[in-house]
Amino acid sequence: MHSTNPTDLGFTKKPQDTRVVVAMSGGVDSSVAAALMVEAGYDVVGVTLQLYDHGLALEKKGACCAGQDIYDASVVADKMGFPHYVLDYESRFKQDVIDDFADSYLKGETPIPCIRCNQTVKFRDLYKTAKDLNAEALITGHYVRRLMGANGAELHRAIDPTKDQSYFLFSTTQNQLDYLRFPLGGQEKAETRALAERFGLEVADKPDSQDICFVPNGNYTNLVRKLRPESIVPGNIVHLDGTIMGTHPGIIGFTIGQRKGLGIGGRKDDTSPLYVVDIRPESHEVVVGPQEALAKKSIKIKEVNWLAGRKDSEPMKCHVKIRSTHHPVPATIEFTSASEALIHFDTPEYGVASGQAAVCYDGSRVLGGGWITG
Repeated sequence: MHSTNPTDLGFTKKPQDTRVVVAMSGGVDSSVAAALMVEAGYDVVGVTLQLYDHGLALEKKGACCAGQDIYDASVVADKMGFPHYVLDYESRFKQDVIDDFADSYLKGETPIPCIRCNQTVKFRDLYKTAKDLNAEALITGHYVRRLMGANGAELHRAIDPTKDQSYFLFSTTQNQLDYLRFPLGGQEKAETRALAERFGLEVADKPDSQDICFVPNGNYTNLVRKLRPESIVPGNIVHLDGTIMGTHPGIIGFTIGQRKGLGIGGRKDDTSPLYVVDIRPESHEVVVGPQEALAKKSIKIKEVNWLAGRKDSEPMKCHVKIRSTHHPVPATIEFTSASEALIHFDTPEYGVASGQAAVCYDGSRVLGGGWITG
């Protein structure tokens, strides 16, 4: 067992005198987090967010915050004996997450709605709700660790590297981190499943949610077309040297670094594969080129959220992840303003896409990060 006591939330008050709100998605992780709090004697209140239309949600198995998941969360709350509330956040979610997702594709970006959801609906709005309920802490089932350092609460990667969600939580503010608790970050997923079995939870064998929760069948292009009909503008697929290689039905079907499904042939004089190296929304062009054209020595980031102390005049060495599935690589971050920075990689990175996040680490600690702009 890797974990220290996951139910020690760091309060001096007795658990029975400490109210906590548990964010319940209906999955095994948040259900076990709630059950652990009940077992430890805390005054638990469960909250589930209804984020989008039930009819749409039920088309997609493995989605979170859908009709079935709301029911599953209520069953867990009933079994464990704590109150459970469902809050209608549909309009907020559409505005802050779904609309932002669609607009990002129109700008030629590759968005990450899970981070926007954590940043807005979950940790901003639910944080306020938990405060309104006079809770001492907001508990989630995320696989990430909150450790106390010399200057307060720090965000660290989970013990289980296959489940670590720290990349998706880089935008958590210090005030939020002071209030949040993550009881599962110090254990492996198998331990969570075993705890669900021990508690007798019906969700013990429920599959993890996959992909983007509000996209039925994983077809995001259909959703973007429905929300933004103006996105269906055909254009040219252009080689870096200016040669027109073919046409496409709309830029939303392409991402930086994409190699397959381009719908173009190669060149007779050059058999090396072609990759999407740029997307130009103004001219509706998709630019292709050789793999080396994807190499980036430096990138810009915006909306920087920084959780560690910083001296803006001094570049800082760190390790950076540019996609959730990538390993952190050595780099230097140079702050150019209160909310913007440059990241210089020790070795060029490939497939950097605007709209993704760049997250900086020092060992297991999340220092902060921002959104890639180019």
